[in-house]
Amino acid sequence: NEGGAGPDRGRGGRGGARRDREERSDLRQNDRSRGGARKGRKGGRGTAAPAPAAKVEIARPKHIKLPETIAVKDLASKMSYTASDIIKKLMLMGVMASINQEIDFDTATLVAGEFGVTTEELPPDIDPTLIPEIVDDPKTLKERPPVVTVMGHVDHGKTSLLDAIRNTSVSTHEAGGITQHIGAYQVVCKGKKIVFLDTPGHEAFTAMRARGAQITDVAILVVAADDGVMPQTVEAIDHAKSANVPIIIAINKIDKPGANPERVKQELMEYGLVAEEYGGDTIMVPVSAKQHTGIDDLLENILLVAEVEELKANPNREARGVIIEAKLDKGRGSVATVLVQSGTLRIGDSIVVGTAYGHVRAMINDRGDNVKKAGPSMP
Repeated sequence: NEGGAGPDRGRGGRGGARRDREERSDLRQNDRSRGGARKGRKGGRGTAAPAPAAKVEIARPKHIKLPETIAVKDLASKMSYTASDIIKKLMLMGVMASINQEIDFDTATLVAGEFGVTTEELPPDIDPTLIPEIVDDPKTLKERPPVVTVMGHVDHGKTSLLDAIRNTSVSTHEAGGITQHIGAYQVVCKGKKIVFLDTPGHEAFTAMRARGAQITDVAILVVAADDGVMPQTVEAIDHAKSANVPIIIAINKIDKPGANPERVKQELMEYGLVAEEYGGDTIMVPVSAKQHTGIDDLLENILLVAEVEELKANPNREARGVIIEAKLDKGRGSVATVLVQSGTLRIGDSIVVGTAYGHVRAMINDRGDNVKKAGPSMP
């Protein structure tokens, strides 16, 4: 029995040893395969392509609120576009603008519309540089000269009329015979002073002409008797009406062969200016600046209107007025044409204009004379 059992045990032992070797071999293969998988994963991390980033949608407004003027870069920011996008649109519209340039509300609205954005204008901000208005005691008020603006169509004889009134010749000093800047002049009629503002008449100076209308008491509208009502005549009427000032019509060039004052009066009726002889309240005076006829009649009517308006100011206070124009003179420095509206301005006084300030070093009147002080309505 022992002899029979031996061979079986030997085969069983050899079989068990073989199985052990196979199991160990399987384990090594499994280890290698796991290591390979690890290597594969490691290699995969190094070579796999990155996933594409999701496209971010920029939220752009459909409606924006804009001030009266806005810089190109600020408009771009409000609309969530680049400044170059805005500049390209402006160029297509024929407007050359830089990134920091200011554009007005109307232009900004057109640009925004190109991008499908609607706009709304913000109310204007209160200017922090504005000086508070001082209310004078009625007892301190004294009569002051009227400030008259001469307006009308180009070549209808505004400057020639003013020359006739002043008996001087301004037009000989003007470039090309066209008024370049607002000039302020003072004349005396029957012992009373009248201040005249001569405003440019051609289209390039619309803003200046409007500015003249805002500081005047009476508007003289010059209409040529041979030409009649022209586009700038209508524009001047609108400026005067918006400034709420009385209008006197000076029908000029009545000496010319084709003059027809009655036709001018009828044309003006279409714009609400009805002559007194037609039952209206608009004073119309036929004049000839060339022949100096009707000038005295015009001046008397200005004084009559001024008397009705009861123009008064307090001369005994700090001066307040408007800068009609300003420039930098090589010899004299900063030079400004000033119209004092109330108070009295003296040499040595400190003045403030918006954010600018300075001292009065010298004062020269409209005749070129040096003066030491300027009261109400004195240019």
